[in-house]
Amino acid sequence: MGIWSQASALAANTPQERNRYVDFLRAVSILVVIVGHWLIATGHYVDGTMTPGHLLKSHPQVQWLTWLFQVMPIFFIVGGYSNAVSLESADRKGVGYGGWLAGRLNRLVTPLLALIVFWGITAFIMEIAGVRPAVITYVSQASLIPTWFLAIYIMLVILAPPAYRLWKRFGVASFWGFVALAVLTDIAFFGLDWRFLGWGNYFWVWLAVHQLGFAWRDGKIRGPAIMLVYSATGIAILYLAITLGPYPLAMVGSPDEGLSNTLPPKATLLALALFQFGLLMAIEEPMRKALAGLRLWTATVLINSMIMTVYLWHITVMILLGVVLWYFDGFGFRIEPGSTLWWQTRPVWIAVLMLLLVPTALLLSAFERVAPRDPASAPPAARQIIGAIMICLGITVLTLYGFSNDAVPNLDWAALGLVVAGAGINGLLPRLRTAKAR
Repeated sequence: MGIWSQASALAANTPQERNRYVDFLRAVSILVVIVGHWLIATGHYVDGTMTPGHLLKSHPQVQWLTWLFQVMPIFFIVGGYSNAVSLESADRKGVGYGGWLAGRLNRLVTPLLALIVFWGITAFIMEIAGVRPAVITYVSQASLIPTWFLAIYIMLVILAPPAYRLWKRFGVASFWGFVALAVLTDIAFFGLDWRFLGWGNYFWVWLAVHQLGFAWRDGKIRGPAIMLVYSATGIAILYLAITLGPYPLAMVGSPDEGLSNTLPPKATLLALALFQFGLLMAIEEPMRKALAGLRLWTATVLINSMIMTVYLWHITVMILLGVVLWYFDGFGFRIEPGSTLWWQTRPVWIAVLMLLLVPTALLLSAFERVAPRDPASAPPAARQIIGAIMICLGITVLTLYGFSNDAVPNLDWAALGLVVAGAGINGLLPRLRTAKAR
């Protein structure tokens, strides 16, 4: 049976009560992130040398595009909704925190391990082959960019049960509480120059956005007109914060030297989240009707069946293609980035990468279907939290420094060991069996 037929069979058996729009938004947001990453990479081959580049830095006039491509708030909103559904299901089945956490971590960490170990082995081979450390660092660091999201999302999963209890007790006030903490953190960051406090917004900003997912799950959504007002308010606040405040224009990366809306996160991401949330909730009903059709829902099911794999591997696929094209005398990289011809060829570039990513994802997506352990045999919650923190620390270091970085000798291998050890003590190392279709 082909993959479309398998997805179609699963789609046809979807329970009527499932909110298909949640899955659709998850798939679309990840695809937008992938296309955005492929678009802003501006490698240029001149005189036998491949020079990597970043479109937002070399052509700052296009930074406004990041207002469209920064869709991570959507993924955290969807994550909040999904975690609420999962917690409710666990409560009905009598599954405790440890059993619930084991299931959530299984889906996130197992595909991550495949990528981390792949780049550890690849970096080792490159070192033996005599590749310059700077090159190894660059390609591995770039390829591991997608893992930063998992570092913070895993921490939010750990905090999801108490955050959900806050929601149940205080409702929308819990959202505004996290918003207040994020705004105060920005005031300290800019007004008092307490830059170290800015890192706290990895929690306050994304916890606030995550609470919006709880609001959605609880049906705290007004009519389309009111949601459009919320959306307009969000975009207005974002515009004023950038034009009158200290915030940079770009909503992705750090193209402005020394200042970024994402590193660490700023309150501007909350305004963007409100804009996106209001707009997406305003069109929920027509979208759910559209997703009742089998074809669109089948495509959604198919993408979600390998969603973590396509997300984690999309930059690696691009890097590997770039290496191959470099061996072919820089074919495809001789066009001046940002030129008219460069923009005209972007659809071809994206299409080629997608054609390479799809079979890669089909091959590796089995890691997403590794069977979770029985909740009754899950490790103690405290042990799982320690293991998860080890994993998050390891992937954070690898995202920041890559492999073969001379800044701290053997830091890369220590970080890799931390990830593997954290997965090991949690019982998350891959087991060679696949889960039943969900």
